[in-house]
Amino acid sequence: MTIQKATNITWHDGAITKSDRERLIQQKGVVIWFTGLSSSGKSTIARAVEERLFERGHQSYVLDGDNIRHGLNKNLGFSPEDREENIRRIGEVAKLFADAGFVTMTAFISPYRKDRDRNRELLKKGEFIEVFVKVSLDVAEERDPKGLYKKARAGEIKEFTGISAPYEEPLNPELILDTDKLDLTQCQDAVIRYLVENGIISANEKG
Repeated sequence: MTIQKATNITWHDGAITKSDRERLIQQKGVVIWFTGLSSSGKSTIARAVEERLFERGHQSYVLDGDNIRHGLNKNLGFSPEDREENIRRIGEVAKLFADAGFVTMTAFISPYRKDRDRNRELLKKGEFIEVFVKVSLDVAEERDPKGLYKKARAGEIKEFTGISAPYEEPLNPELILDTDKLDLTQCQDAVIRYLVENGIISANEKG
């Protein structure tokens, strides 16, 4: 549990509500939380969905694991404690984006179930969409575009998820994308379909 260190602070609500912003841009502000092993396809799918949403006239943004570690979380490593703090911070940032009305996507391994569940609790029911990007370890290692699995197998990377550190699969994700079987377009279609069917974006191509 994160301890509140700052004192004498007050939350300030603005005159413009989340509902006001959603009405203006004609979509619901949500967090799509892509989770899965390294090389499962999280970032690739998130970027593809972002492109499709842009084409349809919707506001969206991707919070990518590597990108965030270049700035906001550059002081964190990959120990269990740092992983927990990494995901906690992202959950808070994603909540702010969702409050602004954005379809916010996160692409993080986020290996621990309790950390993902904690971020779900930050949002209202239906606003946290957990997407399990499923892949077999064999296929993930075959892809390995960054050569991380090879380094982990050689002992060059400590606490690497799937090799020397655990990954806890989601128990009840909103979506499962099995990238052993589905190609990028099929994954992209599945996410867009979910958003339309659940009233987050319209069925029309524009707004």
